[in-house]
Amino acid sequence: MTTAQATESPVEKFSLARTLRENRVAQGLFLISPANIYLFLLIVLPLLLVTGLSFLSRGEYGQVVFKFNLANYARLFDPLYGKILLFSLAVGLGTTVLCLLIGYPMAYYLARAPARQRSLLLFLILLPFWTNFIIRIYAWMMILRSGGFLDSILQWAHLTTGPLNLLYTPTAVMIGMIYEFLPFMVLPLYTSLEKVDNSLLEAAADLGAPPWKAFLRVTLPLSVPGMIAGTILTFIPAMGMFVVSDLLGGAKTILIGNVIRNQFLTARDWPFGAAASMILMLLTMVFTLYYTRKAGFGEELLV
Repeated sequence: MTTAQATESPVEKFSLARTLRENRVAQGLFLISPANIYLFLLIVLPLLLVTGLSFLSRGEYGQVVFKFNLANYARLFDPLYGKILLFSLAVGLGTTVLCLLIGYPMAYYLARAPARQRSLLLFLILLPFWTNFIIRIYAWMMILRSGGFLDSILQWAHLTTGPLNLLYTPTAVMIGMIYEFLPFMVLPLYTSLEKVDNSLLEAAADLGAPPWKAFLRVTLPLSVPGMIAGTILTFIPAMGMFVVSDLLGGAKTILIGNVIRNQFLTARDWPFGAAASMILMLLTMVFTLYYTRKAGFGEELLV
């Protein structure tokens, strides 16, 4: 056996390794294959199944019948479901806007706080996540109910003369939504604001800009990425939320998430529930892409 044959035989045995070494594209695809498999099995495949299910029919006893049916989507144009969908959109937008208005000052204060206080404040923001979400919502039920903690405090301070009856109202739903999604707005904003270089603000002050003008011309534009991320993280789950409206809104406040849940668990009309899910996802996607493109981030999302 010659020296050349001895050196070539191991390479021939491991032709895949040689191909990966010589082809950087194949090497990259091989390295990301576990992530692609994960995304396909847990995201793409379920989405394809729900899409196919939305075009099927419901049987007499609630079973899925493999019969093509477009009536599932036509039912969503019923005025009843149209009002629920528009109300859900209003709740999602209202939750996002209020979280932004409340969360921006909080994130700004966090970013400008001393390092020791900053760690404590971040810990306090994340602390509610250590408790089960359902337990926290039940706590809000105790706070907002007639004669509850909030009513007792307000009447003790002589700010009200009777119960506010906030529980099982859209106001209670909005309070619960803001409470749940406020950290998802604060944390991205804090990340962006923390990266703002103080030398830029000092330069603006040296050029004669007052603090409010330096904030509008320097800090606010540099925090736009955090605003975009916080808006997406808040709006998308807020559109599909149903637990808060179930517990704090009762039967008086119904969101599209409640409709989808009832179709799958109570009415056993899986095709219609799948169609409602697809419409909800489509509306959320359209709003998100429109919002990010108007803010100048659409190209990054589409790449």
